Amino acid sequence: MIDSHCHLDDAYFAAERSAVLDRARQIGVTAFVCVGVGRGTAAAEEAVALAAREPDIFATVGVHPHDAAVTTEAQWAELDRLARAPRVVGVGETGLDYHYEHSPRDVQQLAYRRSIALARATGLPVVSHVRDAHLDAAAILAAEAPAAGGVIHCFTGGVAEARAYLDLGHYLSFSGILTFKNAGNVREAAAFAPLDRILVETDAPYLAPIPHRGGRNEPAFIAETLGTLAGLRGLPAAEIDRATSENTRRVFRLPNAADSAARD
Repeated sequence: MIDSHCHLDDAYFAAERSAVLDRARQIGVTAFVCVGVGRGTAAAEEAVALAAREPDIFATVGVHPHDAAVTTEAQWAELDRLARAPRVVGVGETGLDYHYEHSPRDVQQLAYRRSIALARATGLPVVSHVRDAHLDAAAILAAEAPAAGGVIHCFTGGVAEARAYLDLGHYLSFSGILTFKNAGNVREAAAFAPLDRILVETDAPYLAPIPHRGGRNEPAFIAETLGTLAGLRGLPAAEIDRATSENTRRVFRLPNAADSAARD
């Protein structure tokens, strides 16, 4: 299993991180994509440093839509530098969040376009956060056309939204939301999407799946989402594991598990 999107920096796990990672590894998680966003560039710096230390962890760096209005030019410049560091495999999460609107919509859109430009410049895929903004997000992705494609993280749309992103060449990543009772549209999309275009993630420490809902999420809980996805598609969990792991390695251009473990 690969957790294609989790937040592992000190703000969330601090001294517990080693135990959290060990629990995930013990149940078969072979790689983690640690997303570095928030707190200026501190989270991005932590993600890059963590990936440099741990052979099964990779990093992304970016500007979350919540932070679009407060990101300075100096921070953008630092993110440009960090995006070129070894073992950084994506730009993001970036995108549009019209649910909370912590930043004005026009500012979010400008930051999203700027982030996609950084993805193009570095040859990295873009990791998109989209909430209540699918039409605008798809339009921006179509116009900016990141060459390495990308992932719609924590996908929350239905079949129509899924089709729009898939037609643009993007992957869909499914989180613990897939297990929630009120997420019928997301389950429909998860059953609809081609097997070679889906990923699984925890978004830890957020969105813990049932039966852990209401508590802190962690990468070991990826097994719950994967099992739900397997049930929706009528396939063995092992087959879904193989497909989603291969897809994650493809989009982020990760080494295979053996190569990663032997890095040093």
